[in-house]
Amino acid sequence: MSDVSVDIPEAFQFLLEPHRYKSAYGGRGRGASWSFARVLLTLASYQKKRILCTREYQNSIKDSVYKVLCDQIDELNLNPYYNINKTEIFSKIGSEFIFKGLQHPLEIKSIEGIDVVWLEEAQNVSEESWRFLIPTIRKDNSEIWLSWNTGEEKDPTYQRFVINKPPDCVSKLLTFKDNPFFPETLRKEMEHCRRVDRDAYLHIWEGQPLRQSEALVFKGKYVIEDFEAPDGIRFYYGGDWGFANDPTALIRCFIVGNDLYIDHEACGTGVEFEEIPQLFDTIPGSRDNLIIADSARPETISYVKRQGFIIRACRKSAGAQVKTTKIGFVRDGISFLRKFDKIHIHSRCKHTRDEFDHYSFKTDKKTGEVLPILLDSFNHCIDSLRYALEELIQSTETDWETLVNT
Repeated sequence: MSDVSVDIPEAFQFLLEPHRYKSAYGGRGRGASWSFARVLLTLASYQKKRILCTREYQNSIKDSVYKVLCDQIDELNLNPYYNINKTEIFSKIGSEFIFKGLQHPLEIKSIEGIDVVWLEEAQNVSEESWRFLIPTIRKDNSEIWLSWNTGEEKDPTYQRFVINKPPDCVSKLLTFKDNPFFPETLRKEMEHCRRVDRDAYLHIWEGQPLRQSEALVFKGKYVIEDFEAPDGIRFYYGGDWGFANDPTALIRCFIVGNDLYIDHEACGTGVEFEEIPQLFDTIPGSRDNLIIADSARPETISYVKRQGFIIRACRKSAGAQVKTTKIGFVRDGISFLRKFDKIHIHSRCKHTRDEFDHYSFKTDKKTGEVLPILLDSFNHCIDSLRYALEELIQSTETDWETLVNT
């Protein structure tokens, strides 16, 4: 046994038991990533294990749980037990943590002797990926661990590990109530959400599966899929600036026929002024094409421009020559987006998907009637999208109340 001693919340003690599948799903703030990392680091400190850390789409080590593991090694004073390089983590007894995305199945298939797979954000794993991964992890007593926020009932992961659980599977619904270290900042956000939007609270914080509400702005208008941009296509870039707990976001999109495609996003909460160029550089072509950004922070736009980006402020109007209120500007943008036949969101754009899943009209609390008022939440990537397409958006005299019901 190891002399390593760490605190594991009671709700996550099942991770120490032998099971083929171990699944922790539910709402935000439950401490799943933190707990999974602690358990795996403890086990790997005294049992030689090969651990694959993966997710549906991983462009670089930054997209993985690498930082979570490194942070826990520091916090738990496990540095004497581990060696860390830029791409892998090794224990002194020979355990290793490997980081690969499921979009590279051949690379994963070539890794022999995997003891544990940790799938972070498993709600995004496609049925195709599950069909590949499960038979690939075939070592005796190997295990598949899933940490994930509840998505829709129809999602392959929900169907496989909640509705139709396989043999030897422990799948637990956990929430912030199971996290003894739930931070006060998140508690305030949770309580605000519970007051203003009960449905969103039940999904985001209580982990109930998302159901298609009549109040959803883009209900039935979008799909999540993998696709490649056609050669020679024109890209549009839009950026939104974060304040306090809001994320800074950059979106890349393109149009084919009357379909809109969103193929890249860069999102970060708590991004410092000087970190914005590095964040934007994660999107291909961001330095070579015009970025239209939120006009609320002219000093940020000036700074980003000095770093070599082609960027200007949005005009806070629907069309180039049209002056309108901020509300009118938002409405014109949403009206324009809803007129596309279909909006295609790449599976790697998880923040954009999350916003499309939740962006809603206000509803009357007493009658349940959908009101022609947009809720000011889950809209940072969507705002970036509006800015990106500003030059195409024309001010309209749309009957907003009619649009709500279409």
